[in-house]
Amino acid sequence: MAKFKWLLIGVVVALGTYGYFAATQLRLESTPPPLQLRQRVLYVTTPSQTYELVVEVAETPEQQMRGLMYRTELAEDHGMVFLFPRATDVGFWMKNTKIPLSIAFFDQNGRIVRILDMDPCTLPPEESDRCPVYAPGLAYVGALEVNQGWFAARGVKEGDSISFGPWK
Repeated sequence: MAKFKWLLIGVVVALGTYGYFAATQLRLESTPPPLQLRQRVLYVTTPSQTYELVVEVAETPEQQMRGLMYRTELAEDHGMVFLFPRATDVGFWMKNTKIPLSIAFFDQNGRIVRILDMDPCTLPPEESDRCPVYAPGLAYVGALEVNQGWFAARGVKEGDSISFGPWK
């Protein structure tokens, strides 16, 4: 009877441990629903042309932290713009971001001060704190994320400008 009791306790502990790790893994792999963000028209102007994008606007800290995480695609002339109440120099990372992106940091006048390409972080969830940080190295008040290569394909460079159109 004592052997049966210890066997039963062992089975319960094993099942509990398995359940805990299975639930933890499921939580790490689960994809939260996309945030519902306001959309706005945004213009990127070069010396020779103006391009129109539809962007989701990340205004709150929660929206900015989530960004384009978990998305598997981004329409060609769409993006996400991050707006900050004051100048910052904080970097962006690609944790849980599945698509390669380009980012343009801009100043209070809408002038693009830095453009960077960012690749998805492919580290496992338990190592995602080691994902690279993409920082512009100077102060900015906003950042525009688009599909990687969007700026280069259109000849958009540092010094070009970003302005806002109507809300969608």
